[in-house]
Amino acid sequence: MKEFQLCGLGNALVDIFVNVDDQQFAGLGFDRGSMRLVEVPEQKTLLEQFHSSEPRLVSGGSVANSTIAFSQLGGDAAFVGCVGDDRYGLFYASEFEDLKIDIGSPVIVQETTGTCLCLITPDAERTMRTCLAVSSHLAAKHVDEERIKKSEWLFVEGYIFANPETGQTAIREAIRIAKKHGVKVALTCSDAFVINVFGEPFREALKQADLLFANETEAAALTGTPDVPTAFARLKEMVPSCVVTNGPHGAFIRHKGKEAHVNAYPCEPRDLTGAGDMFAGSFLYGITHDVPIEKAGRAACYMAMKVITQVGARLHHGTKQAWEHALATN
Repeated sequence: MKEFQLCGLGNALVDIFVNVDDQQFAGLGFDRGSMRLVEVPEQKTLLEQFHSSEPRLVSGGSVANSTIAFSQLGGDAAFVGCVGDDRYGLFYASEFEDLKIDIGSPVIVQETTGTCLCLITPDAERTMRTCLAVSSHLAAKHVDEERIKKSEWLFVEGYIFANPETGQTAIREAIRIAKKHGVKVALTCSDAFVINVFGEPFREALKQADLLFANETEAAALTGTPDVPTAFARLKEMVPSCVVTNGPHGAFIRHKGKEAHVNAYPCEPRDLTGAGDMFAGSFLYGITHDVPIEKAGRAACYMAMKVITQVGARLHHGTKQAWEHALATN
C-alpha cells in the first residue's frame, strides 16, 4: 500500500474573506460579483485598505480544495504548489501541516504568495480579485518525484495550463513521473477557457490521463457538443474514466467500465464556489476506498450541496460525518 492515495498539483492561493458594507464597496468602483486577475502591486494596495478589518484567511486553490476535502474525509494526501515567505505563505504551510497534508517545502524566499480577496457585501454577493503571484511560478523543478511516486493518484489542475512556460512544463514532468511509477492520473478542466485557449497541451495531457473531471461547459468545449449526455458519450473516446457534472441535474460517471447517472441534492445555494472541487475530492476519496461508483458519485453530490449552502469553498467541520450520512442514506 502506498503512503498517499492522492497527490494534488495546483495553484496555492490564500482566500482572504472581508465583509464590507455597501458604502465601502461603492467606493472601490468594482462591478458587483465580478472576478478579475490582478498583479501584485494592485493586490497589495487593496489588501492594505482592509488591514484593520481582521480578514478571515483560508488556504485554497482549486485542486488544493479537493486535496483538503480528500484529507478531511480520512484520505492520505500530498500536494505540490508554491507559496512565498510572507505571512500568507507561512499561514498556508502551517494550515496544510495541521490538515496533515504533505506539502514538502513549498515556500520560495522573497516571493509573494498568491491570494484571492473575496469581498462579501450585505446581499451575500462575492466580488473577487485574484493575484496568482508565486503560485503561477510552479514549474518542472518544483515537481517532487518522491511524493508522486508514493501516491496512488496524481490530480492535476487545469488552471496550470494557463502558464505555458512554467505550468505546462510542471504538468508534463508530473505526468512523466506518474507514468514511470504506475501512478494513475486524474485531470480537471478547471474552466472552459483552459480548453478554448490551451486546448492542444490539455488534450496531450488527456491522452495520458486515466480520469477526467469536467462540468457541462467544459465537456462542451472538449467535444464540440452542448448536449451533456452526448458530450459524456464522446469523452469515452478521449479518456478511460470521466465525470461530467451538470449542476442541479447531477453527474454522469464512467469508471472501470461501469457507467452511472447520479442526481444532485436540491438546495438553495448561497455560494457556488468550490462545488466542483468538493465533488472531485470526495469522488476520488470514494474510488480509492472501495466505494461503488454510483454511491461515490451520489455522496460527492451531497458533499457539493453542503459546500454551496454555506459561504466559502470548503467545509471546516463535520466533513467526515456528512460523507458517512450520505453513504448511509443513498
